[in-house]
Amino acid sequence: MIIIMKNNATPKQVKQVVSRIKQEGFNAQLSQGRQHMVIGVLGDTHRLQDRLFLSYEGVENAIRITHTYKLTSRDFHPANTVVDVDGVKVGNGNFVTMAGPCAIESLEQIQETAEIVRAGGGQILRGGAFKPRTSPYSFQGLGEEGLKYIRQAADENGLKVITEVMDEENVDLVAEYSDIMQIGARNMQNFRLLEAVGRTGKPVGLKRGISGTIEEWLNAAEYVANQGNQQVIFIERGIRTYETATRNTLDLSAVPLIKKMSHFPIIVDPSHGTGLWDLVTPMARASVAAGADGLIVEVHPDPSHALSDGPQSLNEAHYLEMMEQIEQLQQAMEQIRALPVA
Repeated sequence: MIIIMKNNATPKQVKQVVSRIKQEGFNAQLSQGRQHMVIGVLGDTHRLQDRLFLSYEGVENAIRITHTYKLTSRDFHPANTVVDVDGVKVGNGNFVTMAGPCAIESLEQIQETAEIVRAGGGQILRGGAFKPRTSPYSFQGLGEEGLKYIRQAADENGLKVITEVMDEENVDLVAEYSDIMQIGARNMQNFRLLEAVGRTGKPVGLKRGISGTIEEWLNAAEYVANQGNQQVIFIERGIRTYETATRNTLDLSAVPLIKKMSHFPIIVDPSHGTGLWDLVTPMARASVAAGADGLIVEVHPDPSHALSDGPQSLNEAHYLEMMEQIEQLQQAMEQIRALPVA
């Protein structure tokens, strides 16, 4: 349930409504819209009567939300949420690029990659210190040593850091070195981990599960938001289908759908979405046209010798070419959006 306050509601009136919500045994979360304060009633509200709050001064309406994701939905927060990554804004109309290797292999490798990312105009350095691999014999990452390397490389180049946290045990450690805590596809429904990263208050990059539906993805974000963390970035990285020509099937329809259903920004990962480096740039262009707020792509100084995901990684030349095309396409899309609606 959400309670919409009148545009002239006083702080005292808002406080009275919040007190009644808590008296009924629920939690309240406030969201200031352009004109109205919206109060979300958190919990199983099916027995709570809508009309209970209509008699309170300052209340304009009480609306029951039928879907299970409340804080994530536009019903609760009609305006777009802009996620502030230590000064880099995601979701405010600017296109943000996150780039880097699948795995941090050495200090020299991540430093060289950071220089490439910066040269192309990327703002956020990606790289895995803990790598969930299908085979137990594959490279599993450098752990805390890798976190130190990526932090150093990012700071030297004026970049922010996004890196994956795989379990509750390492949440505080990853939070210490990162600016965005990434939840990988395999952990989209690891609900205890979602709650743990939500409690850090840090921005969370939430990848879509390999077979996750849009609704399941939205509910996963709800676990983060329910901890009081409104800094969620959806990451579309493709889903598993019967198609075998690509690593996954990149679902770009998720971009306008998420934007319609949720206030959180969404970026696209065409590297995991296709698994083939020569498909990354075309799908990156398509992501811009679909309305994504940014990209996360894999870049490696020498993809043929990468310890992880070399076939889907861009080298320096291909990354710089992609970034140039994206900039041109962004300008074209701005002109298209400025055209009058018929």
